[in-house]
Amino acid sequence: MAKPFGFVHTERGDGTVVITHRGRTAATLRGERAAKFRAEVAAGDAQLVMARWTGAYKFGNERAARNHPRNR
Repeated sequence: MAKPFGFVHTERGDGTVVITHRGRTAATLRGERAAKFRAEVAAGDAQLVMARWTGAYKFGNERAARNHPRNR
C-alpha cells in the first residue's frame, strides 16, 4: 500500500484538532480524543496517524484484491 500524503492538522485555541485532507475537512477531534491524537502524532509518522484517524487508509479495493488469482 502506498504511503498516505496530503494530510494537515491544525490545533485551535480551544484544544480542538482539525484534520484536513487535500484542503477538505476530514475529521474534527475534541477533548480526550484530541489529546490522544496529539500524543500519537508526536510519537510516530504524522501522515500515517492522520490517515488512520480519518479512516482514509483503506481505499475500497480490498474485495477485488481478495478475488485476484494471485491471492487465491
